[in-house]
Amino acid sequence: MKAYLDKDTCISCGLCPSICPEVFEMQDDGKAGVFDSGDAELKEVVPEEFVDSVKEAAEACPVAAISTE
Repeated sequence: MKAYLDKDTCISCGLCPSICPEVFEMQDDGKAGVFDSGDAELKEVVPEEFVDSVKEAAEACPVAAISTE
């Protein structure tokens, strides 16, 4: 599974790192990020043990900035 985070859509609410801090973090620009990547649209392979938490974060995101495949 891959997680995609659109930093242009992100509103910096901090919900995703509170749900899955192993995958999401708040970065220096105030936006959420996946692992430690600085890309505008983050595409990272999610470790198997965090798949359920990432799906939960994607569903909880108030602006749908997170998607998975």
